[in-house]
Amino acid sequence: MAQQFVNCKIRADKVVVFIKPTCPYCRKTVELLKQLPIKPESLEFVDITAQSDTNAIQDYLQQLTGARTVPRVFIGKDCIGGCSDLQAMEQNGQLLQKLQQIGALQ
Repeated sequence: MAQQFVNCKIRADKVVVFIKPTCPYCRKTVELLKQLPIKPESLEFVDITAQSDTNAIQDYLQQLTGARTVPRVFIGKDCIGGCSDLQAMEQNGQLLQKLQQIGALQ
């Protein structure tokens, strides 16, 4: 169930972020991404606490990405990591380039 839930969210033309709304790193990630010119239909924030199997989702994220912490940021089918990884990509200019590659920019 958790595996199917996660896999159906991740798409090649989309930015998907698995979050918990109370997490300060998740809030920073949401803030950063909302400031970028990403097409609304290409950006999705998935609140895993709204699901009954939050722990199973995090376990599957660990299996998939090597970490069960949130946020887990997927740009296309690639997990780029969490908040600090996203910030680093933005600072070195890779973030917009990656978003352009998947066609997510307006």
